[in-house]
Amino acid sequence: MSDHAQQRKMKRITAGLGAFAVTSLVLPTAVAHAEPEPEEVEERIDELTEESSTLVQDYNEAEEELDATGKRIEDLEEKIGDEEDRYEELRGEVAQYASAAYRSADLDATTTIMSVEDPEDLLDQSADVSYLSENQKAELDEFAGSSERLINLKKEAEDSRDKAKEKSDELENQKNDVEDKLAEQEELLAELEEAGSSASGAAQGSAAGASYNGSASGDARAALDFAYSKIGTPYQWGGTGPDGYDCSGLMQAAWGAAGAGIPRTTYSQFEMPNKVSRADLQPGDIMFFFDDLGHNGMYAGNGRMVHAPSSGKTVSEVNLADYWDQHFVGAVRP
Repeated sequence: MSDHAQQRKMKRITAGLGAFAVTSLVLPTAVAHAEPEPEEVEERIDELTEESSTLVQDYNEAEEELDATGKRIEDLEEKIGDEEDRYEELRGEVAQYASAAYRSADLDATTTIMSVEDPEDLLDQSADVSYLSENQKAELDEFAGSSERLINLKKEAEDSRDKAKEKSDELENQKNDVEDKLAEQEELLAELEEAGSSASGAAQGSAAGASYNGSASGDARAALDFAYSKIGTPYQWGGTGPDGYDCSGLMQAAWGAAGAGIPRTTYSQFEMPNKVSRADLQPGDIMFFFDDLGHNGMYAGNGRMVHAPSSGKTVSEVNLADYWDQHFVGAVRP
C-alpha cells in the first residue's frame, strides 16, 4: 500500500468517526427543533454527502477485492481439477505395479502396495519393494507429491472462500449503513426544500439526455458525449451502468466509451498519471473532491462539470462555483 493510500485510509477512518460524532450530536437537535434553520440543514446535507460518497468508494474498493478473490478461487479449482486428473492417473499406475507384482509371485510386494492407503507410507516402505524400477519409484514419489499438492490446494481454496464470505458479510453491513445514511440525507434535503432554501451544487440537475456542445475533441469529446448522454440517469450506489451510475462508475464508463480503460474507484483513478491543476483544466479531465477523494466528476469547460451526484439524484451538469470548487483537491487527464 502506498504512503498516499495509507494516509487516505487514516483520513477516512478519522472522517468517519468525526461524521459519526457530528451525526450523533446534531441530529437529535434537528429533531428537537420543529423548524431548523435552512443553513443548518444544508450544512448537514453537505456532511452526509461527503460521508456517503466515501462509503460508496470504500464499497467499490471492497467489491474489487472480492472479485479478485473469486477469480483466485476459480484458478485454484482449475488447478485442483488438473491435480485430481494426475492423481487418478498415478493411482492407476500404482495399481498396475501391484498387478505386475502379483503376476510375478512377489506376494510380499503386492501385499505391501495393496495394504497401504497413504502413498507417503508406501514410500517409506519402498526400499523393501525391490522389484520396482527407479522410474517406477520416481512415479510413486510423484504420486505422493500429487496427493500433498492436492490437499494443499483444496485447503487454500477453502481458506479463500472463508475470507470471501467474511468480506461479503462485512460488505452487507457496510451497505446497510450507507443506505441508512443516504436515506437520512434525502430526508434532510426534503427539509431544506420545504424551508425554501436552494441546495448545494450536488443537488442541482439537468434535463434528461443532453448533448455536449463544448470545445473538447478526440477522446475527451467521446467521453463527454457519453457522460452527457447519461444526464437524467439515476444515481445508483455502486452503479457502473447502463441503468445507474455512481460518480466513479460514470467516469469509468465514459472514458471506456472513448476507448480508454481506467480503474474503478475514485481512489485508484486519482492514482493515474498526468495530474492537472485547477488552472490548467481542460474538458474531459476528471476532477476529484473532498480530502478523502470520495467524489469525482468530468470537467466540461466554462466552469461546468458533469457527474453522478448522490443518492436520490441523477447524472447532471453543475456549475463548479456553486459548491464544488471549495472542495476541489486535484484532477487527472486520462
